[in-house]
Amino acid sequence: MRETQEVTKVYDVIIIGGGQSGLALAYYLRRTSLKYVILDAEVSPGGSWQNYWSSITLFSPAQWSSLPGTLMPGGTEHYPGKEEVTGYLASYEKRYELKVERPVIVTDIRWHEDVFSLQTSAGSYQSAVVVGATGSFKNPFIPEIPGRAAFLGKMIHSADYHDPSVFSNQRVGIIGEGNSGAQILSEVSRVADTFWITKDPPDFLPDHVDGRYLFDAASQLFEAKKNGREYIPPSLGHIVMVTSIKDARSRHVLHHYPSVVRFTASGAVLEDHRELPLDAVIFCTGFRPALGIFQNLPVTFRHDKIPTSGTRSRELPGLWMLGYGSWTGFASATVVGVGRSAKTTSIEIEEFLK
Repeated sequence: MRETQEVTKVYDVIIIGGGQSGLALAYYLRRTSLKYVILDAEVSPGGSWQNYWSSITLFSPAQWSSLPGTLMPGGTEHYPGKEEVTGYLASYEKRYELKVERPVIVTDIRWHEDVFSLQTSAGSYQSAVVVGATGSFKNPFIPEIPGRAAFLGKMIHSADYHDPSVFSNQRVGIIGEGNSGAQILSEVSRVADTFWITKDPPDFLPDHVDGRYLFDAASQLFEAKKNGREYIPPSLGHIVMVTSIKDARSRHVLHHYPSVVRFTASGAVLEDHRELPLDAVIFCTGFRPALGIFQNLPVTFRHDKIPTSGTRSRELPGLWMLGYGSWTGFASATVVGVGRSAKTTSIEIEEFLK
């Protein structure tokens, strides 16, 4: 009996990642004559949102948290939670009949004579264009701190945090001064003694400032660039005062401790020489772009990034990187911010393939 030869699936454009960035780009590509597909490693629609902790909410009201074409339900004052966001992304994908194959895990990408060849869990693919929309959730960052291996308690990253119940009646160190640290602290502090450990003092935005201002800032940045003016957008690192953090403030649990110098078997030694007894540690120290599958392409990696002009690779024709934050477009790692980057990317791809 003759062996069946594997058939390579051929496209004009392959988007790797079926979260908000991949869907936003597909929304625009569907208007073209290009043959595209999204390869998504997740089993279900919703991107990385379906893997976050249960109580996470967006930083902006629903009306300012939408992908191109369809407003997220909820209006001007409601901050959507995890299930609402994943549901919105799933319905968005269905409404526009976006072409997604899942679960498809890309294991290797090569480039030769202007063609990308992808090896995946679902066989081989080829395309003239590849768009990385892999985000960062699969690449959590934990700083190297002496003594980590000696600590006998539970130690996790926020990527593995789901709800506070497992920390009941414990002493929990929460490391990281960003939004995830503040949100997780706000709910763990209800069931445990918490110690908020930060490199720098937490920086809180005024109560009335939220993600809708990111949309305004992105618009101002776009207009400034178009007209050759300089515009410095606001930092995205400040803590947005969502309801849970306002509640934590009212309970007086937002005080912070200086950085950890080293861990011990039973706790952590701080910069001011105090030793905190701890039963558990949650690292809310962010993520790095998940770029492992691009390592065999002829591009350089600088500080966990591939050099780009906007979203387009400076070194490799046919490669675009979308939705990785300020590296590939201001606020592009947010639901509300990725649309503009996706539209520009779609235009560039269409011009490239002509």
